[in-house]
Amino acid sequence: MRQVILDTETTGLDPQQGHRVIEIGCIELVNRKITTRHFHHYINPEREIDAGALAVHGISTDFLKDKPRFAELAEEFLAFITGAELIIHNASFDISFLEAELQRLPDTPANISTLCTITDTLALARKRHPGQKNSLDALCKRYSVDNSNRSYHGALLDAQLLAEVYLRLTGGQRKISFEVEEAKPNSINQSTLVNTAINKNYELPVIAANDDEVKLHQQFVDLLIKNKDE
Repeated sequence: MRQVILDTETTGLDPQQGHRVIEIGCIELVNRKITTRHFHHYINPEREIDAGALAVHGISTDFLKDKPRFAELAEEFLAFITGAELIIHNASFDISFLEAELQRLPDTPANISTLCTITDTLALARKRHPGQKNSLDALCKRYSVDNSNRSYHGALLDAQLLAEVYLRLTGGQRKISFEVEEAKPNSINQSTLVNTAINKNYELPVIAANDDEVKLHQQFVDLLIKNKDE
C-alpha cells in the first residue's frame, strides 16, 4: 500500500484570484512505514506573495525568483503521486491550488482524483475528536508529535509532521503480546520463596526484572499513556 503525505504553500488563499503554489512537499509511506523517498520543490509563482501568506510561511518573492516554474516540475510531480493515496490536511485547499496549476498546462489531467485517491486528515480528525481543535499544531500536541521547529509553515516540514500524526491518528489500539518463559528445572519458584519466608520469618529476596520484562513493562506503560492522550 503506497501513500503520499502532501502539503503546499501558496501566494494567497484563493486560486480563483490568480494565487499560485510556491512550495510542494511530499513524504512517501509504503505499508504505513515512512520511506526515504520524497518530493520537495520551491516554485517561482511569477507573481507577488500576499503579506498575510508571507507572515504564515516566510517565503519571499526574492527567494523564489531563481526557482523552477510549476510547468517544469509537473511531470515529475505527477509521476510521484500517480496511483498513491494522497493524505492531506484540509485537502480541498491544496487540491484546488494544484488543479488550478495543472489546468494552466496542456496535455495534463485536470482532476487529481483521476490519478489518486484522496484522504483528508482534517475530516478524519473532526470525526474522531468532534468539538475540539484539529489544526495540525493541535493534533501534534494531542498525539505527542514534536513540532517545536515549526516557527513557520513549510510544505516539507508540515508533510513530515502530518505523516507522524496520520500514523497515530489511524493506528488504533494494538494488543501487546506477553510471552511467558517456560520454567526451567533450576529456576526459582517465587511463590515457594514467599511462603517459606513467611513461615520461617526469613527476609524476602529482591528479584530484579530482567531486560525483556523491563521492555515489556515500558511498552505497556507507553500504550496506557497513548490511550489516555487520545
